[in-house]
Amino acid sequence: METDGRHVRVLPTLDSSTSHVFKKPVKKIHESQDVSAFLTSKAYTDIMTFLLQLNRSMFPEKYNDGTTQSWPLNTEEVQFSAPVRQLQNLLSKLEDIITEVPPDTGPRRFGNISFRKWHEVLEERASGLLKECLPAELLERRSAEADGVTAEAELKAYFLGSWGSGQRLDYGTGHELSFLAFLGSIWKLNGFPKSDPGIEERAIVLGVIEPYLELVRLLIKTYTLEPAGSHGVWGLDDHAFIPYIFGSAQLSPAINSTDLTPEEGSMPDAPDPGGIVKPNIVERERKTNLYFSAVGFIYDVKKGPFWEHSPMLYDISGIRAGWGKINKGMIKMYNAEVLSKFPVVQHFPFGSLFSWDRDPYALAPPSTVHTTSGPQGRPVVPDAGPPSSAGARPNVDSGTKAPWATSGAGTRAPIAPTAAPWAAGRRDGPLASSSTNAPSAAGLPDTSRLPPGPMAPTRAPWASSQAPAPPGGDGPTKAPLG
Repeated sequence: METDGRHVRVLPTLDSSTSHVFKKPVKKIHESQDVSAFLTSKAYTDIMTFLLQLNRSMFPEKYNDGTTQSWPLNTEEVQFSAPVRQLQNLLSKLEDIITEVPPDTGPRRFGNISFRKWHEVLEERASGLLKECLPAELLERRSAEADGVTAEAELKAYFLGSWGSGQRLDYGTGHELSFLAFLGSIWKLNGFPKSDPGIEERAIVLGVIEPYLELVRLLIKTYTLEPAGSHGVWGLDDHAFIPYIFGSAQLSPAINSTDLTPEEGSMPDAPDPGGIVKPNIVERERKTNLYFSAVGFIYDVKKGPFWEHSPMLYDISGIRAGWGKINKGMIKMYNAEVLSKFPVVQHFPFGSLFSWDRDPYALAPPSTVHTTSGPQGRPVVPDAGPPSSAGARPNVDSGTKAPWATSGAGTRAPIAPTAAPWAAGRRDGPLASSSTNAPSAAGLPDTSRLPPGPMAPTRAPWASSQAPAPPGGDGPTKAPLG
């Protein structure tokens, strides 16, 4: 399959007729310079390839007769394969453990200590659960080398990394990334059936990732899990990111098999992005859309004005160029705020399926604050490619400043997120400002579309255009200005 003369990249699978050397995944990212090596690794390329592959599948489909088909949650138009149903069974068994391990009833300010017990039970049963819910020929595929490492060792590492930290009693986007790698590993091992492009990917998103997100939300509420390395009020979301990617794709314009994913526009019947500040709209749309489902969970666990506890999402809600624009920006932000941040990726382990080896086609990442928010001083691993050009360490956990971070409206938050100039149209909030001191992205490759080849990291700003602010009568309620 080709798109505009360019090959559409999909995550490669292992050739079952040839030998493969599995490796027990190990930690490689020890300091901030190692993030630069990660951004030129085969693992990074594969993660982004799989993410974009799943993302494309969630765009509504345009048929030759002019009709379109969208992919809401709980749609009957998506059939789940046997592997998807087995993974649903796996998630169900993890939910059962919550019943076995009820939360501690004592007063506690932070995470509930019973989550440690939940994690211990999970670790004890992990191998058995995987063997019960995944094919034996997939798990037992063994290296030709003497140590005899099996595929199970790699799958188990990402599976266990998907459920928060039993020590820190927290959950965040690094754990979400681990679950994405778990599914990607199954894909690489030919664990999903071959089908036309988009069919199985769509089933993975709706049949596995969406139930995973719901289970994680149940864990967060049951055990009052803390955000893991969160930006707090200055980040997109305390815990999750990928539902905003796939959810914005669900509402974007329809495409056919040869179209590039659109960079603006929406489905004709898509809700306005500004609807996220209206609880009645969120309650209606969360039943069918991943983006609104994630926003609905924010309403479940946070109180107060939306612009106050979720200013980045509020800022994005002012975009007038449509859900396609939001989708493009979300992917760039995922590059900058998840895959390029030391606190997020430091615990991600590398084996053979997601390899630390340098991608020979990767471009060197630019020097940027995103790769320097962590400890420094250890030499770059020799096989990680060229040394990092990362500069001096900035303030702890600092990031690219948001457009409104220099408005002078109070003290700047200690942790500032990636700028979203594409969302700069929302100038009705208390932190609104047209100024930004985010680094320029001029000359950097746009990696947010379907990748025709190996990927390179992209930094904010996401776009140079500024959408007009929503009209006062039809747009979301304006935040008070004091």
